[in-house]
Amino acid sequence: MIQVSSEIGPLKKVIVHKPDIGIQRISPKRAEELLFDDIVYYPKMVEEHNVFTQVLESAIAKENVIRIEDLLKESLATDSPLKRELITKVVFEEELPKSLIDTLANKDAESLASVLITGIDTSNQHVLFDPIPNFIFTRDIAVSIKDHLLITKAAKTARQRENLITRYIFHAHPMFKNLVSEHKIINLNNLEAFPPSPNGEKVSIEGGDVMMFHNDFLLVGCSERSTSHGFDLLKERIFKDKVLNHVVKIIIPNDRSCMHIDTLFTRIDQLDIVCYKPIVYDGLSSNVEVHSSDGSIRTYSSVKDFIHAEIDEKMNFIFSGDGVSPFQEREQWTDGCNLVALKPGIALSYERNPKTLAAFEQNGYSIMEAKDFIHECTNDAQFFEHLQKTIITLPSSELSRARGGSHCMTCPIVRS
Repeated sequence: MIQVSSEIGPLKKVIVHKPDIGIQRISPKRAEELLFDDIVYYPKMVEEHNVFTQVLESAIAKENVIRIEDLLKESLATDSPLKRELITKVVFEEELPKSLIDTLANKDAESLASVLITGIDTSNQHVLFDPIPNFIFTRDIAVSIKDHLLITKAAKTARQRENLITRYIFHAHPMFKNLVSEHKIINLNNLEAFPPSPNGEKVSIEGGDVMMFHNDFLLVGCSERSTSHGFDLLKERIFKDKVLNHVVKIIIPNDRSCMHIDTLFTRIDQLDIVCYKPIVYDGLSSNVEVHSSDGSIRTYSSVKDFIHAEIDEKMNFIFSGDGVSPFQEREQWTDGCNLVALKPGIALSYERNPKTLAAFEQNGYSIMEAKDFIHECTNDAQFFEHLQKTIITLPSSELSRARGGSHCMTCPIVRS
């Protein structure tokens, strides 16, 4: 089942990925190529991610926090043409000998899943593939749009294997079989449906640029990673399938510091958005186009103007770094705007953004450390249900080096 109609509806099921051993193979020389800004201390990163998943499990129950590696293992447990096709595509993309196809096909599901994700054959410690360290950002691989699933298409070749694995899981795992049979998968990698433009512009849209923001408004960023041509084709498909009536183009600077719209703003409550003030509120180097299914187009000079005009004029904007330089730039860089809501008014943030956390407090939020939240939920089964207006802070000295926050690290598939 897939059902997500907003960014803030109570979270019920979510897909995550724990940092895998491939991450510790990133060298300074290859970090940029693999889309990391720095090398990380792997054990500490795993420790921090474990706290993150424990918070999710405390809020929505362990069985509803789904590991993508488990989905892959379960999908690979049954031999099928799709499994052979996945292996063949990976070997082809990695430019390895065809003989490796049979070698991989003969592995058990757990071993094969490990190789495909980490790039390492643990049976002989051979390195077969590059790591795919960005797989921890499960938001980018797919987005639930009401009862449809969008399989995204990354702009960078470093994420190609993530994409192949994702496409396989959503077509092969029993959990998603209804999506296939009911034609509710929108696969941007289908070149027949999503071809390049006549002038050669390719389709690329990453999940951080897509927000099921409101019941009838899908936001899509045009950014460093997502193209205008991709937006146009996705919009046409959304309207053709009558999924919703408004698809909104958010045009932001083509810059690494704001690679996706969720690095610039996220919604955390009915009337609260955390954002980077210069671009989202002031409209610096950005604008908004609202495309509706009746063919009309409306334009706004900022995200703030669009939201006040078409979503809610009472929407409150909370600024990263409290809207003061250099803190707003520093804390936007360390994902002060990249929060995921567990339910309206309860969201996860990195602890390393003190000016932003102070801004939350000024806007009526309490700040609670992750360990305290886990402790309270352990001792009181009703604690989360009764909790209101709270920002839960996550340890993040290593997670933040990967350039993605809690919004990036979650792929919600059910919100009520």
